[in-house]
Amino acid sequence: MLASAIDTSVLVGYPAARKYLGFDGHPSTIYLRAQTDRVNAVDNLLAATANPENPSEVNVSQPSGALVAQADAKSALNGLFLGLGAVALLVGAVGVANIMIISVLERRSEIGLRRALGATKGHIRTQFLSEAVLLGLLGGALGAASTVVYAHAKHWAIVIPTEAWAGGIAASLIISALAGLIPALRAARLSPTQALWSV
Repeated sequence: MLASAIDTSVLVGYPAARKYLGFDGHPSTIYLRAQTDRVNAVDNLLAATANPENPSEVNVSQPSGALVAQADAKSALNGLFLGLGAVALLVGAVGVANIMIISVLERRSEIGLRRALGATKGHIRTQFLSEAVLLGLLGGALGAASTVVYAHAKHWAIVIPTEAWAGGIAASLIISALAGLIPALRAARLSPTQALWSV
């Protein structure tokens, strides 16, 4: 990535290079990859290692500016994606909460009838919480499916760690449950008489 010549090069083994390309065993350029915090230490040893007899004839260069720019860009992208994810979660939570509040208002007769037939506050609360969690899971599944379709259309490789999948599902469950908690509590507080009277 930092050496543009590598992108247009073909890598072959030493025997093939010697047999077919006339390689004499003395490379003109050597690319070395080192850990970021050890670049300077490696830089000081390269010339003497590559040509112990005449280290002054070896020109050593490092793309330090490119390394810094790469690290800054990676950090900025990570922050951007985290911010976008947080906004998406917030919008999803507001959407689930609005849907559940409207659902409670429109289904007062159902709530009153169920309470009159013996359903407890816990039953009503569990019902609406379950619906909120189901909405969150369906939204997450649709988002994941659309992402997979887009990635396939762009011919991108999909490599997602197991922790990311598990974290996404857990976040979806928690956010949707929290968003549906207040509507579920409001539904559970409705008395059978009040709910049926509002029909």
